[in-house]
Amino acid sequence: MAGGMAGGMARAALRRAGIGQRLARPPALGGRAAAAGWSGPAAGGAVQYCAELVRKRDYEGFLCSLLLPVESRTSAFALRAFNVELAQIKDSITQKTTGLMRMQFWRDAVEDIYGDNPPHQPVAAELWRAVKRHNLTKMWFMKIIDEREKNLDDRPYRNIQELETYAENTQSALLYLTLETLGVRDIHADHAASHIGKAQGIVTCLRATPYHCTRQKVFLPMDICMLARSFSKKVPVKAYPAFFCTVALDDYLYNMRKVDFNIFHPSLQKKSTLLPLYLYIRSWKKTY
Repeated sequence: MAGGMAGGMARAALRRAGIGQRLARPPALGGRAAAAGWSGPAAGGAVQYCAELVRKRDYEGFLCSLLLPVESRTSAFALRAFNVELAQIKDSITQKTTGLMRMQFWRDAVEDIYGDNPPHQPVAAELWRAVKRHNLTKMWFMKIIDEREKNLDDRPYRNIQELETYAENTQSALLYLTLETLGVRDIHADHAASHIGKAQGIVTCLRATPYHCTRQKVFLPMDICMLARSFSKKVPVKAYPAFFCTVALDDYLYNMRKVDFNIFHPSLQKKSTLLPLYLYIRSWKKTY
């Protein structure tokens, strides 16, 4: 019952967002996009392509994006699709050289986007539109690419500071860009985004541990999670939608406590059926 209700809420929100569920089969692209292994949908389907990619690969981010104001929503899907494209490179290659080529494709794509000459790739096309709409900061895109490229070595983090740096340059950078789509350029919002991004990176590392089994022990610095909330009184309300990802973090940490912090427990690998409801309630209360 709960799963059906939550799924219905997500579908209804998707329809309200004006994003269709039927997508065209993506034809292969030529030039640099093809060389890097990318493909995209038929003309006019770039928005749907980004939304569907995020729905499949970043469901929590997909739900959070649906709650953004309409003028920011498609740009947020483009940003999250860009993040998904980069994140999945590491898992889709057998040789680092291939990963470096794909990272270089995106580095060149960002340069071309800011030169008003985006490549014929759906995510790049939507990023170009987002940059034009919101005057997004180029530096954050480059930080995400550079940090994801460093992570291709597939080695464990040496310490918590290294993990925080990775999270700051990926998750936090994505939040900074999301804030810009909301028209928020505020030091308090940026401060909160920095800590929330770090917390999200740490939780993501925890959630990935059962799959990668790269460590015998994992430690969660709860002070980072709590400190992000301490800024809420100073953060402008307009920035709150960018931080709805904290709802998913809370949900995971709550469920982890229920199983005595056993990160390998099967229940933690399941999709939260009540997450859409929790997100709706938090958005209705206008808090994060």
